[in-house]
Amino acid sequence: MSASTLSDVAVSGHFTAGSQWTPVHESTISVYSPLDGSLIGAVPSAGADTVDQVVENAQNAFKTWSTTPVKERVQVLFRFKNLLEKHSGELSELIQRENGKTLAEAKAEIDKGIEVLEFASSLPQIWDQTSLEVSTGVSCQYERYPLGVVLSITPFNFPAMVPMWTIPIAIACGNAFILKPSEQVPLTSVRLGELFSQAGLPDGVFNIIHGGRETTELLIDHPGIVALSFVGSTKVAKLVYQRASALGKTALALGGAKNHLVVVPDADPEITAKNVIASAMGCAGQRCMAASVLILVGETGNILDHIIEEAQKIKVGQDIGSVISHDAKKRIEGYITRAEAAGYKVLVDGRGPVVQGKEEGSYVGPTLIDGVPPGAECACDEIFGPVLSVIRVNSLDEALAIENANPYGNAAAIYTTSGAAARYFSERANAGMVGVNIGVPVPREPFSFGGWNDSRFGHGDITGMDGVRFWTKLKKITTKWTAAAAKNWMS
Repeated sequence: MSASTLSDVAVSGHFTAGSQWTPVHESTISVYSPLDGSLIGAVPSAGADTVDQVVENAQNAFKTWSTTPVKERVQVLFRFKNLLEKHSGELSELIQRENGKTLAEAKAEIDKGIEVLEFASSLPQIWDQTSLEVSTGVSCQYERYPLGVVLSITPFNFPAMVPMWTIPIAIACGNAFILKPSEQVPLTSVRLGELFSQAGLPDGVFNIIHGGRETTELLIDHPGIVALSFVGSTKVAKLVYQRASALGKTALALGGAKNHLVVVPDADPEITAKNVIASAMGCAGQRCMAASVLILVGETGNILDHIIEEAQKIKVGQDIGSVISHDAKKRIEGYITRAEAAGYKVLVDGRGPVVQGKEEGSYVGPTLIDGVPPGAECACDEIFGPVLSVIRVNSLDEALAIENANPYGNAAAIYTTSGAAARYFSERANAGMVGVNIGVPVPREPFSFGGWNDSRFGHGDITGMDGVRFWTKLKKITTKWTAAAAKNWMS
């Protein structure tokens, strides 16, 4: 790690009441860049007093914000979008510095966040408010109301995009929002808070609290927080969902994945190869939508040759960024080493790369492991790195059986030029998001994002109209005014 000390870097505080706040009694968490191991910042670690104060600020802001018409609320989002676009370069560099991904990947996650922001800005046009005369002189209607103070706990792999899955929709719906970003990538979140203030968001509507596990548990347990979302590993997602649900809170927790890409013999070799490698190696494999298992059906050796060629073209530190930490690098490379020891063939080996000028960085190169049986460790665990395990089968049904036996249900994809094969696979794949010749089948707004099985705990998806439903509650109103209503059973 860098020889820098905390005195050399700025401490980015919690964000509440429209500005940063660093309580003097709180310890700090150091933030290191995985690109080169340098110390780039620090944040305070919130205790109970800080959590209480921020929740109180949010509750006070909610009183006014929740009664502000939705058309007025989204005006802030329009201004915020302009600021995001204006500061896109700066934000991309910040994301790269604290997360390690390439600048192009950082820019792409901002663009995806803006897409959700655009959807949230359209809420006045799609706001779910229906009225119907259900009997003579009697009408029923329902209206959506915000929940109150809500919480989002986000991971390290997308410092801007994953928070933007929830922030715009939740605040457009009238909630006051608290973000608990990963302590490994907290700096981008603080900058988002500053831009929200510049956009005119009232103080206390958007807040950030920094910290680790203890802070997270204080937030989940706080009686002033009524709903929460979580994105992270399946193990933690399940614990978060159970803890929040036991307290009677609305919760949606998205977990891990083990996404399978299935290649059949009629697939286009060049298109398939480029897309498979982009899916598996993009963001250094640190995304829940990354391909981690490649299932080759029948005679597909020529396509695998193209895939190997594409993997070998990638330059570490240029085309692929770092993983998040040295611990992550060690863990990922451990999977490769154990796979090799088990007798599987490492076709492309990404262990131990050194990037000139960034020798202290946490890098793992593209890795392909062939001859992997379905039950192998590397074929079952979420490695969360640029490692693709290759399984060979004789039929599409065999491939589907392997995919469907995996406990996760996030994403799956098929590569084929046959419409019949694509439909057969799409109808039978046990995943919430399916791709045809697309290895990262992330739905575009207003289609919502979310998986099945052990990739999600709770109901609904996290974006699109499901996001609106999650961050609101329905009120049903039945009204009778006319004397004619006395003539029916509802009198």
